[in-house]
Amino acid sequence: MERRNANIRGRIDWLTVLLVVTIMVCGWFSICGASADLENPDLFSFATRPGKQMVWILCSFAVGAMVMFMSQNFLNSYAYIIYGLLLLLLLVTIFVAGDTKGSHSWLNLGPVKLQPAEFAKFATALALAKFVDRFDFNPASFKDVLKACAIFLVPMLLIICQNETGSALVYVAFLLVMYREGMTGSVLLVGFCAILFFILEIKFSPVNFGSQPFQLGTWLVLTIIQLIESWMIWIMSRNRSLSLTVLGLGTGGMLIGLALSLSVIPFKVTWLQTALIIVTSVFIIFRSFKDIARRYILVALFGIGSVCYLFSVDYAFNEILQPHQRTRINVILGLEDDPKGAGYNVNQSLIAIGSGGLTGKGFMKGTQTKLKFVPEQDTDFIFCTVGEEQGFKGSVFVLLLYLSLLLRLIVLAERQSSVFGRVYGYSVACILFFHLFINIGMVLGITPVIGIPLPFFSYGGSSLWGFTILLSVFLRIDCERTTSY
Repeated sequence: MERRNANIRGRIDWLTVLLVVTIMVCGWFSICGASADLENPDLFSFATRPGKQMVWILCSFAVGAMVMFMSQNFLNSYAYIIYGLLLLLLLVTIFVAGDTKGSHSWLNLGPVKLQPAEFAKFATALALAKFVDRFDFNPASFKDVLKACAIFLVPMLLIICQNETGSALVYVAFLLVMYREGMTGSVLLVGFCAILFFILEIKFSPVNFGSQPFQLGTWLVLTIIQLIESWMIWIMSRNRSLSLTVLGLGTGGMLIGLALSLSVIPFKVTWLQTALIIVTSVFIIFRSFKDIARRYILVALFGIGSVCYLFSVDYAFNEILQPHQRTRINVILGLEDDPKGAGYNVNQSLIAIGSGGLTGKGFMKGTQTKLKFVPEQDTDFIFCTVGEEQGFKGSVFVLLLYLSLLLRLIVLAERQSSVFGRVYGYSVACILFFHLFINIGMVLGITPVIGIPLPFFSYGGSSLWGFTILLSVFLRIDCERTTSY
């Protein structure tokens, strides 16, 4: 046993551990700056947030050490069982959790509160890695990809039922993992188009196309759909004549209709575009049977599906999203100015970061943070504390730490001797990247405020322990990268 433990210690990637510990330390100092009381700066008292976070950090070391005793064979063999248990816990949480700021995602366990959604990430990553590691898994098979996507969509839906939309969106990061394993880029294209179409429709739907009786946003989206259909045909077949035919039917017909609307009789060109997309899609289906190229049907489905999605955006935005969610989206798109409401957090965060200048105001000398102008300044908006106290230099240092960690995780993932290890490694990297991008983005006002923590940095035991388990499992798998099972 001693020899085995010594072997594990010798094979742990200590560079990754060093980077994570450094991030934890920087996060602890930022929590001190954001929440410590200057009149009673007892940073190690459990009654204060810095003191509690220190306990969470020390406990996370113990949790990480315990994970290191689990072999890769054990993790692989019981991946589905662990996944099933976490799904059950997520389901139970919906009904037994109390109301915490509108969500039902926290379980009260005596003196502490835990959020199961944070621990479901590593379980989902294990289950996905085990599924993709099957000898008969085919990333080009729609059926296999659909099953793999279901693995992370199920916990995502359960977390949405807890009214934790931000935590649920993190599971979208698993799509990047699937792309690395050979999934066709069409899935990412559809995801990108869904976001783009939503933004264009919401942003420009109130704007008319000049004096024409149709909205600029709808016209832009329909035009992009027509262009993408032509491009997809070219990518799939390299058939120039067919691609130009699709382009002529769609875009050419739209331009003729637009010219008639501008010079003869104004009418809703978007109606004509919709009809042209449907006609073009039917034509593509016909050619798919004629040329024995069933993949053309995907292009037709993209066109028709995109049109249906477009005309459902307004309903989803106005009827499904909550008022505060609509306001946040409107603020981020510049459609509303709400400095005292939905835009308050971001405005105060930007003021705090800007006031830090190049070198910052110094440790625990930030006026915006000490006077509590920024809500959630030691959790979701903790990065503004870095900007105010440590300035541009400190912010860049923290970002470089995260960049180094992400690059190191990619290196570790690529050197794995098993598909199981590689998929899990990329799951860790993608989850961390998604958290980092969204958290920093919302602090800077470039992404919507959805309330997710900065990994290993923000205050909170559930987040810290969840990420510790997520990473420790990968480090344990990496210790056996040359071992087959």
